[in-house]
Amino acid sequence: MNRHVLSVLVENQSGVLSRVSGLFSRRGYNIDSLSVGETEDPKVSRMTIVVKGDDYILEQIKKQLNKLIDVIKIMELNTEQSVFRELALIKVKTTMSSRASIIEIVDIFRAKIVDVANETLTVEMTGDEGKVEAFINLMEPYGIAEIVRTGLTALERGNKEIKDHKKFEED
Repeated sequence: MNRHVLSVLVENQSGVLSRVSGLFSRRGYNIDSLSVGETEDPKVSRMTIVVKGDDYILEQIKKQLNKLIDVIKIMELNTEQSVFRELALIKVKTTMSSRASIIEIVDIFRAKIVDVANETLTVEMTGDEGKVEAFINLMEPYGIAEIVRTGLTALERGNKEIKDHKKFEED
């Protein structure tokens, strides 16, 4: 099964997320990652949805999404032509002897320490999934107390903009 990243522009209204996620669950498709946020146009939100499946499943997902009235545009993002990022907060257990080496690794990964306690450091890590995974793997021997991840967020590279907001140009 291939991994596909969909960038879906939707109307920024209550209930849209529920309708989109409901579509996936009714069809038995799993969402590996989902992030949603308002775009430069406050009437539009962008959903970044990561799914696994073959080309047939992907085509079915696109067709079903296009049937939803709130969906404006769907694009599959190509890994070579897009920027992918994820945010993670990782709470790492520390001792007086391990703190310096953890801080050194944090610096190497260009992460940021956002909270310091007697027995833990909370690290903010932003990067592609591989970078986040590599950092987590290096922190595991120290002991990870908690992790929270945003899920993938993505945009196509370059000057290309999605200007197909025809529903909103008439307003």
